[in-house]
Amino acid sequence: MPGSEGKFDFAIDRGGTFTDVFAQCPGGAERVLKLLSHDPQHYRDAPTEGIRRILEQETGRVFPREEPLDPSLIGWIRMGTTVATNALLERQGARSALLVTRGFKDLLHIGTQARPLLFDLEVRMPELLYDEVIEVDERVVLKQDGCQLPPRDTESTHIGSTGEAVSVWRSVDLVQVEADLRGVLSRGITSLAVLLLHSYTWSVHEEAVGALAERLGFQQVSLSSRVMPMVRAVPRGLTAAADAYLTPRITEYLQGFTEGFRGGLEGVRVLFMQSDGGLTPMAQFSGARAVLSGPAGGVVGYAMTSYSQEDGQPIIGFDMGGTSTDVSRFGGQFEHVLEATTAGVPLQAPQLDINTVAAGGGSRLFYRSGMFVVGPESAGAHPGPACYRKGGPLTVTDANLALGRLLPSFFPHVFGPGEDEPLCREESLRQLSALTARINAGQPQSGATGGMSVEEVAMGFIRVANEAMCRPIRALTQAKGHDTSRHVLACFGGAGGQHACAIARALGMKTVLIHKYSGVLSAYGLALADVVEEAQEPCACRYETQSFARLDERIEQLTQRCMDALRKHGFSSAQVSCEVFLHLRYDRTDCALMVSARGYPSSAQSCHAGDFRSAFMDRYLKEFGFTIPERPIVVDDIRVRGCGRSGVTTQNMTPNKQGPPRVTTVTQCYFDSGYLDTNVYLLEDLSYDHNITGPALIIDKNSTVLVEPGCEAELTAGGAVRLSVGSGAPWALDTRLDSVQLSIFSHRFMSIAEQMGRVLQRTSISTNIKERLDFSCAVFGPDGGLVSNAPHIPVHLGAMQETVQYQLRALGASLREGDVILSNHPSAGGSHLPDLTVITPVFRPGVAGPVFFVASRGHHADIGGVTPGSMPPHSTSLRQEGAVFTSFRLVTGGQFQEEAVTAALMAPAQYPGCSGTRNLQDNLSDLRAQVAANRRGSQLVGELIDSYGLEVVQAYMGYIQSNAELAVRDMLKEFARRRRQQTGYLQVQAEDHMDDGTPIRLCVQIDEQEGSAVFDFGGTGPEVWGNCNAPRAITLSALIYCLRCMVGQDIPLNQGCLAPVSVLLPPGSILHPSPEAAVVGGNVLTSQRVVDVILRAFGVCAASQGCMNNVSFGGEGWGYYETVAGGAGAGPGWHGRSGVHSHMTNTRITDPEILERRYPVVLQRFSLRGGSGGAGRWR
Repeated sequence: MPGSEGKFDFAIDRGGTFTDVFAQCPGGAERVLKLLSHDPQHYRDAPTEGIRRILEQETGRVFPREEPLDPSLIGWIRMGTTVATNALLERQGARSALLVTRGFKDLLHIGTQARPLLFDLEVRMPELLYDEVIEVDERVVLKQDGCQLPPRDTESTHIGSTGEAVSVWRSVDLVQVEADLRGVLSRGITSLAVLLLHSYTWSVHEEAVGALAERLGFQQVSLSSRVMPMVRAVPRGLTAAADAYLTPRITEYLQGFTEGFRGGLEGVRVLFMQSDGGLTPMAQFSGARAVLSGPAGGVVGYAMTSYSQEDGQPIIGFDMGGTSTDVSRFGGQFEHVLEATTAGVPLQAPQLDINTVAAGGGSRLFYRSGMFVVGPESAGAHPGPACYRKGGPLTVTDANLALGRLLPSFFPHVFGPGEDEPLCREESLRQLSALTARINAGQPQSGATGGMSVEEVAMGFIRVANEAMCRPIRALTQAKGHDTSRHVLACFGGAGGQHACAIARALGMKTVLIHKYSGVLSAYGLALADVVEEAQEPCACRYETQSFARLDERIEQLTQRCMDALRKHGFSSAQVSCEVFLHLRYDRTDCALMVSARGYPSSAQSCHAGDFRSAFMDRYLKEFGFTIPERPIVVDDIRVRGCGRSGVTTQNMTPNKQGPPRVTTVTQCYFDSGYLDTNVYLLEDLSYDHNITGPALIIDKNSTVLVEPGCEAELTAGGAVRLSVGSGAPWALDTRLDSVQLSIFSHRFMSIAEQMGRVLQRTSISTNIKERLDFSCAVFGPDGGLVSNAPHIPVHLGAMQETVQYQLRALGASLREGDVILSNHPSAGGSHLPDLTVITPVFRPGVAGPVFFVASRGHHADIGGVTPGSMPPHSTSLRQEGAVFTSFRLVTGGQFQEEAVTAALMAPAQYPGCSGTRNLQDNLSDLRAQVAANRRGSQLVGELIDSYGLEVVQAYMGYIQSNAELAVRDMLKEFARRRRQQTGYLQVQAEDHMDDGTPIRLCVQIDEQEGSAVFDFGGTGPEVWGNCNAPRAITLSALIYCLRCMVGQDIPLNQGCLAPVSVLLPPGSILHPSPEAAVVGGNVLTSQRVVDVILRAFGVCAASQGCMNNVSFGGEGWGYYETVAGGAGAGPGWHGRSGVHSHMTNTRITDPEILERRYPVVLQRFSLRGGSGGAGRWR
């Protein structure tokens, strides 16, 4: 690896717990060092200390800690740091203020309006990053030809950078802004974020405010139009706020770092890793692009060392640390996303596509309601796992240690209060023994007369942890149309080597690569990374011949900007390459893809930079399974990524040592078949001609690799460990209950529903399903009972079960393989008519009826009726609300019945004042997407049955439902016990009223011994002459949601939750209306009131706003539908939350800039109504 001639080069990853240092020494020698990131008793800054130690060891000179280091010995320093990430996680950024267009002071507080945890009644949203908000008197709107608003006297028109015309309704009042900013400065705030609507295309107002702020003395001014000039005010504003919040902290850190060197590192090339996987000069390192600085180095590291251009086999990166595991993919190109959430803050900036799951070595182990549970809680660095000798809890690390997969003698003695003791296996075994006793007391285990052994329990937790980590890998690959089994698993991080074989086997992968520097791969990746310069501008033109000349001109300008910047950094033209991306989407959709034309040369029908149309359509087909050839393609953004190649490459070869591999020792490791003799090898003793057959342990200074039975290990010429993964012995499983398999099956059933949801989101076309995520997917048993559903929309949950069971009663034995049923009628388990449910029975050869069902429910933007959007506010009968399907065969014998379903969707036009669907093609496309999602679910159910057998799968389906039942019964028993002690009786009741006075009454009688309850809604008001009637399925959805919330732990949500309860609904009431009653408001309003009544009866929390706040309007040829957030009620120990969706819905809201771009409307104000929630006990 060539470096700076005669000097030391350093690549340093400063993590939250450890700092990793990779050094290239004069002469080519490589050094690796790991030290604590925080050790104030011994040094001030870990990267500086790492450099000092290596310089001392290699030169033999003494460099006192209290003196600045001599930078003349250093060629370059490359760093990745979690300074920004930690400041975001711990909310330790700089005090800042937000300037925003008047009327939108709460815009970032509301955000997308979705809550992060569906069943957590305490809605815990991330804290805002700014201390105060100033509204600016200014307004810019997009000029639309169809706008009928009268012109303003002072209105002026301009052309923005996207080519869109904008009207300035109010110029910015700089006099008032100056007075406001002086007030901010007087309160000690010197960092400022600025978000003005439509500044992505016309930034004049933001630039004026920014210049004024800098003149007044603000030290950091982050303009949204500079930080990330992309349409969508919310993510752009949050990114600008994060930049203002984090950049001062980064600046402080950089100043402190440079002070550790004589002359402040003058003459040394210092580069920092950005979230996009590229290096940037220290002076340009900013907060918004720094949050993935550390993990990005690891992605670059495995991409540059594991990917082969010759075979082109894609790589899955698996970085397992102490508290979490990062998963990413590399297939010859780095995969970027333009928006991702870190520490609860959505950031709009180019970032490597890294998925994080809360399962790592420090993830805690629990046994809850008969199930093995791993995480998401973590032991953290302090106290750490039980084996760290600091009183910590049981973790995955403890399970590995107990099984003999970690050897304390090969770990540094840095544990215990004095940080001088080895890992304590005895403490791990002690806590595992206690947990094993509790597990065996809870329920009998199959296969062992004396219950489970400590080793079986530890092994069970390892298998559950592995399954939890497989889920994000499946999501990362299959969500984009890739086959997981065709990838190589690149494993790094301190904990990953113990799990690599098992995870690869579970995913069908045949090869695992573990680099020789896997324990410090993020630092090593920094040494291999390129210097990156990016330029991006928004656009708003169609990708068509008339636009190519302007596109080429703008691409050339951005390319030249990148080239010039990289030349200033010392790169020659030969070292620089530029790649052009266009952010493309189909017209009238929101799903844009950042597309490169690499491999698609230009033609007469494309711009000079490449054939982006073909690239886009191929990528769209791969990711979403279809294209829309007749629809125009829109360019949202133009992006150029310039790379300055550093010239740093890997060269070191592993020496060829004579003779067989040397066995350091032999230990006992526990596997599924019991304890086996396991050879232990030191990585430094191996050469590339050695082959090692499992079971074995390969140990180096920073990691331990477990070679499982049936697997083989060999060293590559570069020193990496290559594992060939065998299929392993088949897992023998019968229909008797096994707690470990119960947890694994729970993950597998949930994974099926999640993957169905990803297919539906990928293949749908409407904004409602693809962007607002107004859909749900679920798996059902042969009796139609819910088995598992993904955490989608709560109001769909219980209702879908009613729909499937209705079809069983109605169609029964007439169902055939290749049939797919469509239903939305309230009496058939429907919620309201726009929610179309598609049901597919799953058959097996030799079995007479369906063995499972899979179903998907999606909200269609229009299915006819009296108003656009099919959500009429004044409907009085069901037929006014759109097309009705009771048991409609959407697919027969595998053939999609397009003609018949089209006729049914247009049928409402026969009624006075009604229309058929106003968006037929979107309906058909989304229905096909639902069929495709069901097909995927049916396929996955079939694969599960192929693996375990139908009897076993159906048996565990029943056990999972029983597990949910047990959790609800335990909750009801505990509530009854407390209620009896406090009041002496076991009946609770509550009442609420609709706006017209109609009562909703509930009386709950609880049986403490059985843990059961009767929910009696007797006394509820009658069916109304309006549309607030709620079908029975709505009340069941509300009830199952409330029960899951009150259980308070992560349990499978299924039919078992309702097994302990009986529900009495008076016929003819608003909660059990007649078949033809209007119900559109019952789904979106009454459902929320039912939840409030149930939670009030149990005294769990205060009421929500009690409505989903549906807004719909439209005109000829267009329509708009939205649910707007209200608020969630307070509870014991927590405040309520305003501006967030509560209970039965959780859809996202349309961004104000998208709203004004797409529809002929102007949004004058979007904010919270102060004081509307009323006073509570504490405020």
